[in-house]
Amino acid sequence: MTHNALKTEDIDRIIEMAWEDRTPFEAITFQFKTTEKDVISIMRRQLKPSSFRLWRARVQGRATKHQKRRTFTKGTFKSTRQKLISNNSISKR
Repeated sequence: MTHNALKTEDIDRIIEMAWEDRTPFEAITFQFKTTEKDVISIMRRQLKPSSFRLWRARVQGRATKHQKRRTFTKGTFKSTRQKLISNNSISKR
């Protein structure tokens, strides 16, 4: 899916998820049907060049950003410390 077909809110959420250390690219792919290559393209176009370089250096080769390299798996993409989330918004108890 090209990022032109995505809503502004979706692009914002993809950027947020891409910055998070523990969110793997597979989680972004699962939720938004985008590839890792698409996420990199979105980040390149939406961030300032210096911010993109910082992000790229941070995630390149990082085990937590790639599901297959992770040493921990629970079958979900959600961190155990993350609050219950429904449709990307914190659920009200």
